Amino acid sequence: MFDAQAVTAQCVAWIRDFFEQNGKGCNAVVGISGGKDSSVVAALCVRALSRDRVLGVLMPNGQQHDIDMARLLVEHLGIQSFEINIHAAVEGLKAALPFTPSAQTLTNLPPRVRMATLYAVAQSHNGRVANTCNLSEDWVGYSTRYGDAAGDFSPCSHLTVQEVKAVGRVLGLPAVLVDKVPIDGLCGKTDEDNLGFTYAVLDRYIREGLIDDQAVKARIDALHQRNLFKLRLMPAFEPDIPVKA
Repeated sequence: MFDAQAVTAQCVAWIRDFFEQNGKGCNAVVGISGGKDSSVVAALCVRALSRDRVLGVLMPNGQQHDIDMARLLVEHLGIQSFEINIHAAVEGLKAALPFTPSAQTLTNLPPRVRMATLYAVAQSHNGRVANTCNLSEDWVGYSTRYGDAAGDFSPCSHLTVQEVKAVGRVLGLPAVLVDKVPIDGLCGKTDEDNLGFTYAVLDRYIREGLIDDQAVKARIDALHQRNLFKLRLMPAFEPDIPVKA
């Protein structure tokens, strides 16, 4: 049984310890989308560090239909925020490419521009960038390498979607943010539509090893194996040369 109260307290303590060891006095910089993950991460950081040390960054790509949810979170937490529209940067980079980008390239470009934006904010505001991924999405590779999969610290990457939601409720976040159905923002489909299975099914498989549909199991296993590289440090050649420093 998942103890949301205990895990929330442990995660808050972990964030405090991270900042003590890796940036005492620094601020947490969180990309705010208005979804459950960024909402929970921002709320955890506020509880760990105080609202004065959490900076939210809203990054619409042109018009964002649910930008009001991101603004609601910032208002609810009482944190300072910047709203930086990345549309011109994305379009400028696309126009500069000397080739026709693939559909996947176009999908991954905005998340990578957003991460560059977060680090620009962090470097100018004594910050550390929060990763807002969760275990369920990471398990099947539903993240962009060096985009939303990047960051300096990750409070929720070992929590499933159901567990992140439970932590959000412990933190007192508005239900509209915790239970908001994630949509890809491109074709209007939900994340679960794109994946071909629900997060409830995935979370049960991850935590209990149980799944009823063997075709879904095969798809999850294939996605997990294909995307393991995203969860590992970059391989580096190590020559047989001594380091004496």
